[in-house]
Amino acid sequence: MTVLILTSEQDVTADMVVAQLHKRGVPLVRFDPGDLPGEGTLSAEYVRGEFRGYLSTGGRVVSMDSLRAIWVRRPGEPAERAPEPSPWLTAESGQALYGMLHSTTARWMNEPGAAARARLKPWQLRVAHRSGFPVPATVITTYPQVARQFADQYRHVVVKAVSGKPPSDPPMALPTTLVPPDADFSEVAAGPTLLQRYIAKEADIRLTVVGDELFAARKVAAPGQVDGRYGETGHTWSAVPVPDRVRRAVVRYMELAQLAYGAFDFAEDTEGTWWFLECNQGGQFGFVELETEQPVADAVAEWLAAPAE
Repeated sequence: MTVLILTSEQDVTADMVVAQLHKRGVPLVRFDPGDLPGEGTLSAEYVRGEFRGYLSTGGRVVSMDSLRAIWVRRPGEPAERAPEPSPWLTAESGQALYGMLHSTTARWMNEPGAAARARLKPWQLRVAHRSGFPVPATVITTYPQVARQFADQYRHVVVKAVSGKPPSDPPMALPTTLVPPDADFSEVAAGPTLLQRYIAKEADIRLTVVGDELFAARKVAAPGQVDGRYGETGHTWSAVPVPDRVRRAVVRYMELAQLAYGAFDFAEDTEGTWWFLECNQGGQFGFVELETEQPVADAVAEWLAAPAE
């Protein structure tokens, strides 16, 4: 049985898992939807109630009925490298590819529909509350007066993107930023704005979930640091145990989100509470594994290689 990895050609995180799968002798095919049509090809037949399908790339062919697991790691946009790309061709190629893959009995990490929903930050916040996480007070609004009232109520608030990095070339970074006391909120009317109570943190926590396994890492924050993704702190990531309360909430969140993989970010405050910030359903883990030696890539490979139940 074969593992299908949907990702771009240059993906170091995927390379780490590929190495672990090779150690296990697990057949795998790496396929980038951006190569379809072109380097990547497909064919499927639905005849008299039977389904037969095939994918091919780099001279390798995989049958749909031989797939045991599909890892949606960092796939390109379907048809993005086609000779004549267009929105219509992207839609057609995506429908064909993912429609075929959903016709199989393979397990997903993560299923595309669940993954798309899990990327919605307002939905994440609601599920985090339902799962039992401490979540900073948050407002998403296009009303300047609501934003002003929220800032006055909580005094120390940050502004962050609702959707993440914008699709620009070169990529634009949008760090979480403290809002000054005298901020003018009139431009909130121009687009949805996310404001959140600022958590004065002792450390950043990255908790990576692979199936039933949890890997938590902690990095001491610099004094006054707001966004742990930017700037040097002089500290490195170190492995830490997962508190029971957090473990229960993580299990509940993953069940509600229908995810097999998730990368959670928390802010640890001065009392040791882990405040939920977000869960990235396709988040990186390579940088944490390299510093902590936690076997995350091995766990991903183990999950992908496991026989179907």
